[in-house]
Amino acid sequence: MRKILSFHISNTVEFKQQLLLWSKKFDRIAVLDSHDVNKKANSKKEYNSYELVAGIDSLQLIEPEKDCFETFKKELDHAKDWWFGYLGYDLKNEIENLSSANLDGLDMPSMNFFRPRWVFILDVDTLQVRYFDEEFTEEEIYDLMKNLQAFDIPEEKKVSVAEINSRISRDEYLTAVQQLKDHIRLGDIYEVNFCQEFYVEEAYIRPRQTYRKLMQVSPTPYSCLYCMGNKFLLSASPERYIKKVGKKIISQPIKGTAKRGKTQEEDQQIKEHLFTDPKERAENIMIVDLVRNDLSRTAAKGTVKVEELCGIYTFPQVHQMISTVVSDLRKDKHFVDCIKHSFPMGSMTGAPKVRAMKLIEKYEVAKRGLFSAAVGYITPDADFDFNVVIRSIQYNAKDDYLSFMVGGAITMQSKPEKEYEECMLKAKAIMKVLKD
Repeated sequence: MRKILSFHISNTVEFKQQLLLWSKKFDRIAVLDSHDVNKKANSKKEYNSYELVAGIDSLQLIEPEKDCFETFKKELDHAKDWWFGYLGYDLKNEIENLSSANLDGLDMPSMNFFRPRWVFILDVDTLQVRYFDEEFTEEEIYDLMKNLQAFDIPEEKKVSVAEINSRISRDEYLTAVQQLKDHIRLGDIYEVNFCQEFYVEEAYIRPRQTYRKLMQVSPTPYSCLYCMGNKFLLSASPERYIKKVGKKIISQPIKGTAKRGKTQEEDQQIKEHLFTDPKERAENIMIVDLVRNDLSRTAAKGTVKVEELCGIYTFPQVHQMISTVVSDLRKDKHFVDCIKHSFPMGSMTGAPKVRAMKLIEKYEVAKRGLFSAAVGYITPDADFDFNVVIRSIQYNAKDDYLSFMVGGAITMQSKPEKEYEECMLKAKAIMKVLKD
């Protein structure tokens, strides 16, 4: 059992930066930050547990090469503790009869979870440190916090990457969208999430500094910094994939994006247009139906419900259309099953899901890696919370390769040029971080 010590944090913004600096000495870290989402009027407060939760240093690692979900279940059942980690997009190949052969410049494992030595939980201005008393005394924890909060935050050094390349050209993107629309016209699919990669070769960045900069440009409720040795994920995700509280399962897919207005009046008009836009609503509702079907596979009878349909939520760069679907986990189902049977998430694949994933593999030219993946944590009580990895930077420091992907839902109503513009809007925040 872990022991808990609580501390008052007077400056949470500064503390978060100090925690990032202190964590540099460890190979495995996961810092999940909601950026005061509980205090903001446009968020579903009841579904956000913490301001920040972090796992630092690894006591045990789960990184199976096959039978990932069964191995995952056995390890979690054996060690009922805190776990932090991710589910990679290509786990789809284990869940369904699929394969991946596209270019991969990142070489990310399909699944990676670790049981941390330290768990930090920040709620408003109270920090809990959870540790094992056979390793540390209370006095040592107090010394740790004293040293951690004594870290001086250095002035940021300007780091700009070399030229950012696009894996496909604008014309190739437009052609692919038109071909995907042809599949829709033929009844092959109803909707598909089509993405493109931007990448930098010979990339040299300071991951923690770049992450801090990304958070300044785009603070989002499901952001995270995930480090595993020389591989990093820097995520400014606005989207929750799936959460469990007791027996309740919550999924909040995003479909529908609009830029922010230059004035308050223009901003309001854009929000109202997004809410009523037939194409955006159709995209969202299709994915809601897919999520309802996914959750029903592990849900108690009659418990799958749509709590909110097509809600509009505002972020620094964009407005998003978000729906909330809930269910109760069936008593005879392992909690990992509701993850397995809903992964990859519908908002990043399409409908029907398996056929959409086959077309994604055909028309995209790069492996997604951790893009469209899910990063999160699991508690000793088998509760969990995972994001959708979008608006994110992947970085392989060993090979000096940096990648980020952007995309959107393609439907019969999609206009290729507009879809391309939406991709560029989503890429804008990341390009600003890397080039300014």
